[in-house]
Amino acid sequence: MDRDASHTEPATREVGEVFRDMRLTRRHVLAGLGLFVAAAVDSWELQAMVYVADGIQHDLGIDQAGLGTLISALFLGTIPGVLLWGPIADRIGRRPTFVISMLAYGVLAVCCALAPDYWTLLVFRFLAGLLYAGAHSITYPYFEELMPVRVRGRATVYLASGWPVGLLVATGLAALLSSSDWRLFMGVSAGGALCAFLVLAWVPESPYWLAMRGKQQRARDSLRWLGGAHVPDGIVLTTPTRTGDPSASPLRGRLGRYTLLQVAINFVFAWAYWGLQTWLPTLLAERGLSLSSSLTFIALSALLMFPGYLTASALTARYRRKKVFVGYIAGAGVGGALFASAASMPQLYAGNFLLAFFSLGAWGVWNTWFGELYPTAVRGTAYGWGIAGQRVANTAAPTAIGFLLAQAAGFTAVVASVVGFLVLTAAFALALPETEGKELS
Repeated sequence: MDRDASHTEPATREVGEVFRDMRLTRRHVLAGLGLFVAAAVDSWELQAMVYVADGIQHDLGIDQAGLGTLISALFLGTIPGVLLWGPIADRIGRRPTFVISMLAYGVLAVCCALAPDYWTLLVFRFLAGLLYAGAHSITYPYFEELMPVRVRGRATVYLASGWPVGLLVATGLAALLSSSDWRLFMGVSAGGALCAFLVLAWVPESPYWLAMRGKQQRARDSLRWLGGAHVPDGIVLTTPTRTGDPSASPLRGRLGRYTLLQVAINFVFAWAYWGLQTWLPTLLAERGLSLSSSLTFIALSALLMFPGYLTASALTARYRRKKVFVGYIAGAGVGGALFASAASMPQLYAGNFLLAFFSLGAWGVWNTWFGELYPTAVRGTAYGWGIAGQRVANTAAPTAIGFLLAQAAGFTAVVASVVGFLVLTAAFALALPETEGKELS
């Protein structure tokens, strides 16, 4: 035997190349379903309190300002939460971060349902946001790190369609229960924690993360479990960057510019969307809709979100991320303007339906796009910062709009401000690079 041949270096291959050649399998679909449930729970939890607001106000004896603070408490908890959990996900892995976070959230959801007074509920809601932030911030990056390159964009937009599913379930339960049943309504939220067991059963650890950490056998096992690509025993799986690599810092150089832009987009886009959704029942009441009619209105809007996601998913593969995102933001702006200026109920419905169709389609593309800007070593951390930008807006918007309503600013002024934030969203997005069809690093 040739002596030199016995010391031949093992063959290496980047994980991104494996995913480039990988075909979609049934195991990918199962993994997607497990994380899809998490996306639906996300929508449920972030909006649940809005639909039982009257019962909470009456039972706990609080005014609109107190209610706005209570709604904001969950989002306020997620701000330090995502900043904490993002680095944890980069350090200990996507799967344990998700499971620990969801189970802890389930315990706090039960505590919220049993809270005896306003201040106790306020603290529990803050803690629920703090603990839930781990699953909330890692769901999309985790999913992207499991999907073949050729379907990653379309599949992640489908994942985002879990949002209207959670919204429909929340509005349906709110319609079935009286407002005085808010404790039961919130207690049901604890059931969402069960999706942690679906992840344990159906979702492997990210092969990107395992390879980056040098866990070769586990990385190969994860890829083989997903299927759709040949992974030989002797191959060494690599990623372009590793933990501790200065070039992977989300605050330096090119990545630092991306971070500034994506955090700004997350803030203005979340303000535009959430600023309207939080007070939508109240705004609709100004136009003469009862609570039951408002819930029907919201449910119909949620149904319009599905074709928004489906069309965005189809178009992003053909026209790429940036064009579809900016185009859908423009469509949402048109819908918001029509909604704000509506002189009749049909115009009101048409405006909100356009807003729902385009804004949620844009959210699906955005949730896909901004995680792809970063290498595996810091993807969780950087994604967490983006979510923090969203949650700052989510925290501030209910209180700010509640203040505007208290000052009799009016329906049109509130919705017009939403359109202004959508314009900023599109302007910032134009400065980001395209990622469609590119391998994750």
